Amino acid sequence: MSNSIQLNERVNLTKSQINVLRKQGQIPAIVYGKDVGSISVIVNEKEILAAVKNNQRAILIAAIPAQGNKPVLIQNIQRDPISNKIVHVDFYQLNMNESLDSKVTIHFSGEPAGVKAGGILQVEMYEVEVRCMPDNLLSAFEVDISGLGIGDQLHVSDLAFHEGIEVLSDSGAVLIRVSQTHAEEIVA
Repeated sequence: MSNSIQLNERVNLTKSQINVLRKQGQIPAIVYGKDVGSISVIVNEKEILAAVKNNQRAILIAAIPAQGNKPVLIQNIQRDPISNKIVHVDFYQLNMNESLDSKVTIHFSGEPAGVKAGGILQVEMYEVEVRCMPDNLLSAFEVDISGLGIGDQLHVSDLAFHEGIEVLSDSGAVLIRVSQTHAEEIVA
């Protein structure tokens, strides 16, 4: 648990009042969970950007009004489609003694031998669903794909997560494949 974040109470604000807060660098958010129910809050934009800079799935210690400090996970970040600025954040309050379901991003490293030989790399999935204790949650999982040749595939079942992480995604699902290029025939 590396970061802490301050959340301030938000009570019955109009849309125009929320827009004014956004211009002042305050983002509307919600915290929900078994212990806290559902609480409307405001978070400082700089704090949330700093918290997600290195790990969007980091467990944060949130100072929640009238609740004290609680571990939370960023469940969703909504962004404006044009400016890409954060417009809303959903925090999920964690129970550190219960497992949780989350997604882990897969980072592919290396250049496959099949691509060097003229094949085409096709990424089918960028993340997998996992179940684990909050302390075991990974932000990303690195996979070396340099050994893949033309016609090779990497399946979810090929991932070797450490003990304590159960993969929920379909084990037969293809993460990445190297396909052969099809030369087009030239008709004279």
